Amino acid sequence: MQENSLSVFNFEACQKCSICNTVCPMMAANPSYPGPKKAGPDQERYRLKDPAFYDYALKYCLSCKRCEVACPSGVQVADIIQKARLEHAPSSKHPMRDAMLAHTDFMGTLASPFAGLVNEVLPLRPVKAVLDGAFGIDARRTFPKYSSEKFTTWFHRKTEKEQARFDRFVTYFHGCYVNYNYPQLAKDFVKVMNAAGYGVHLLEKERCCGVALVANNFGRQAVRQAKVNIASMEKAVAGGEEVLTTSSSCTYMMRNDYSEVLNLPTDGYRDSLSLACKWLYGKIQSGDVKLRFRKDFRMKLSYHTACHMQRLGWQTYTIELLKLVPGVELTVLDQNCCGIAGTFGFKKENYPYSQKVGSVLFEDIRRSNPQAVVTECETCKWQIEMSTGIPVLNPISVIAAALED
Repeated sequence: MQENSLSVFNFEACQKCSICNTVCPMMAANPSYPGPKKAGPDQERYRLKDPAFYDYALKYCLSCKRCEVACPSGVQVADIIQKARLEHAPSSKHPMRDAMLAHTDFMGTLASPFAGLVNEVLPLRPVKAVLDGAFGIDARRTFPKYSSEKFTTWFHRKTEKEQARFDRFVTYFHGCYVNYNYPQLAKDFVKVMNAAGYGVHLLEKERCCGVALVANNFGRQAVRQAKVNIASMEKAVAGGEEVLTTSSSCTYMMRNDYSEVLNLPTDGYRDSLSLACKWLYGKIQSGDVKLRFRKDFRMKLSYHTACHMQRLGWQTYTIELLKLVPGVELTVLDQNCCGIAGTFGFKKENYPYSQKVGSVLFEDIRRSNPQAVVTECETCKWQIEMSTGIPVLNPISVIAAALED
């Protein structure tokens, strides 16, 4: 399956068929949201004449891209809405909250040295009450835990020298979640790449991909961080290495939104940037990589196609890769949005809509009764674990656990 590579928004191509409205999860959950057709192509005609036509209801767009997947004319509906938000959105009622949610590298740097204390304090009811009342972060929302040791610290101390024994390499964009919250995923990535015969390099410089910055209207900061990542990825690709990720949202942001939303050049690296599962499946199919799996591995899994993964059109590669693992019993869930949309579901005014959007998926997961849900999106992981109590794994972690030692 191929992603839509249309490079212009071309809202005039909208046929007003309203197919996009039928797949919009927010329109079904929130009567205040006019739907992607009206919020996107229809209102864009008016916004071009006068920004005063900006509709505050655009803040409810999840940017899930489902409208773009459905559009028969290839109109980039979600991108039209996102650019309108960046250009015309009024000042936030909770600027401190939005800044905290958007600047993930900054918050991770502050929290990691005190991870034990932070992880103990954040779930406390008085703390949640303050976050709810003063900052507008819903008290019912759980936070991902922080790690006391960053992935980059572990990599440079424990395995960087060991990687030099390989004669071929990939470069890893780990992302802020892996670095500050869940280094185990990155360790699993290194294990899988090494088992495949590849050493791992890190980017010369890496910043958060910027998806949270864009969602919270910090467009200028997103551009600054994107330029750092672009330069580092171009250097890695020029050196003959492919850049791999383990996050579908980071991947989509850097492959598509850097150019379509932030107007930045991506030609120097785009075709060499891929999710690890897609890359690994291609290598196995070509015969370049052979993995040895444990004979005693057993796991009942349900695969959730994250929204940005569906927009990429790459879920097939992950599903087929998981099917190659002996002992995996896999259920592929219907593609339904989990509702968190990155930082959207943390905000008090959005929390009810977030949970209502995700309710269909949560019920599907409970019916499938897996040991774990598998997905490439870390925020889907937070939402599903909080709302169902079922653990969520990245498929790379499943592959790592199934490998022969």
